[in-house]
Amino acid sequence: SIPIAKQLASIKALGKGSDLEKAFATAALVYNNSADPEGKLSKAEAKSLLQTQFSGFIQGQENKPKYQEIISTLDEDLENKIDFEDFMILLVSLTLMSDLLQEIKNVKTTK
Repeated sequence: SIPIAKQLASIKALGKGSDLEKAFATAALVYNNSADPEGKLSKAEAKSLLQTQFSGFIQGQENKPKYQEIISTLDEDLENKIDFEDFMILLVSLTLMSDLLQEIKNVKTTK
């Protein structure tokens, strides 16, 4: 498989793209590389993708009720698949409740 950085570099529109545009393009590429031909993931695949690609944000959340609710939703009814929109909602939800978010907010932006 082609590395994400190389895939990003091949998208001409992102040549002068902002950091935020590149971040969302990266999320889309990571999702697309795992999705089926219809552009969807099984819930089990979505859970696995979150655990492998988003572990820094998930770390420390395992015992929190909201995290358990999200993961249990992915564990039930494995026949259902999720699309990119639902996956992004999962990412945003996990980011907002993450301990890592506070650390990100505390990063110094000036010298």
